[in-house]
Amino acid sequence: MNKKSSKILSLAPEYILEEMEALNTVLDKGLPFKKLDHNILIATWNIRAFGGLTEKWEAEDSDSPKRDLHSIMAIAQIISRFDIIAVQELKGDLKAFRHMLKLLGNHWSFILTDVSGGNEGNDERIGFLFDTRKVKLSGLACELVVPEQKDNNIKEGAFNRQFARTPYAVGFKVEDKTFILVSAHVLYGKKASDREGELTAIAEWLRDWASNMRSFDQSLILLGDFNIDRRGDPRYEAFVSTGLSVPEDLWDVRRTLIDNRTKFYSQIAWFENQFKIPQLSIRYLNGGVFDFGPHIKKNKGLTPFQLSWRISDHLPLWAEFSTRVK
Repeated sequence: MNKKSSKILSLAPEYILEEMEALNTVLDKGLPFKKLDHNILIATWNIRAFGGLTEKWEAEDSDSPKRDLHSIMAIAQIISRFDIIAVQELKGDLKAFRHMLKLLGNHWSFILTDVSGGNEGNDERIGFLFDTRKVKLSGLACELVVPEQKDNNIKEGAFNRQFARTPYAVGFKVEDKTFILVSAHVLYGKKASDREGELTAIAEWLRDWASNMRSFDQSLILLGDFNIDRRGDPRYEAFVSTGLSVPEDLWDVRRTLIDNRTKFYSQIAWFENQFKIPQLSIRYLNGGVFDFGPHIKKNKGLTPFQLSWRISDHLPLWAEFSTRVK
C-alpha cells in the first residue's frame, strides 16, 4: 500500500472500513485467489459512467455525481482481486479513475484509449488495468479496423454507429505466455437488429487475425459489453458465427445488478479447437460473476438503480486461466 492510499484509508469512517473488511471476506469466498506462477484472473467490467467523483464519503441527494469515496473504495477492492481487468465506459473525466488508482497502489498500471468523439461515442474510453507484479505488456496495442472487403454484409452507415467506440486490443505477457485481449463496448442502437452486422464483422476480423501465422500473436480473447440480449438470439449467433466460444459455465450467469438472467451483455470468448486457428496459449479453468449488490452500502437503503450510479449496473465477469496448457 502506498502513502496516498494509506492516507485515504486513514480518513475513512469506521463503518466503511468494517464494510470493506466484510467485502473482502465475501471476495475470498467468491473468487479464486491470485497465485504467482499458478493462475491468471482476467475480468471485464462495464463501470457505469466512470468519470466524475463527489469527494465525500457519502454523496447526498443534492450531489452530482452520486459516485463518492465510499464507492471508489469498494470498486478498488473488487478490481484488486484480478490480474487484468478490461474496463468499459471510462469517461473523459478521469477523477474517479485516478482516486481508484491511488487505492490500488503503485504496483498497478493501466493503458487507456483516448475519448471517443461525437454524440454516439459518449465521451468514453476503453481501458485495461493490470497488476505488474505478475503481468507485463507484450508490446502490442491497436484499434480494430475492419478492411473494406469485410463489410459486404454490413449496412451503409453501420460502422459509424458501431465504431464510435472502437474495439481496443492490447498484448500481455504472464510468465512465458503471451496473449491479446480485445475489449469492446458495442453501441446498443435503436433496435436489436442494428447490432448483428457489426458483431459478425468483429467475429470475422478476429478469426482472420487468429488464423494468420504472420500475426503478432494468435492467442486472442475477446471480452467486453456486447449488448447481446440472450444466448441463442440473432445477436448471440452473430457473435459466435466464426467459432468464438463462450465457456459453458458462463452461459447462464446473470450479468447485471438487477437479477435479469435474459440479458447476456458482458462476454468473455475465444476460439477453441477451430480449423487453422492455434489453441489459446493459456488454459481456461473456470469463471463467473461477482455480485456486489448485497455487500456495498447495504445500510443505505438504496435501490439497485441508485446503487448502479454509485458502483455500476453491470457485474464484473471473470475467468481464471492457467499457464500450464496441457
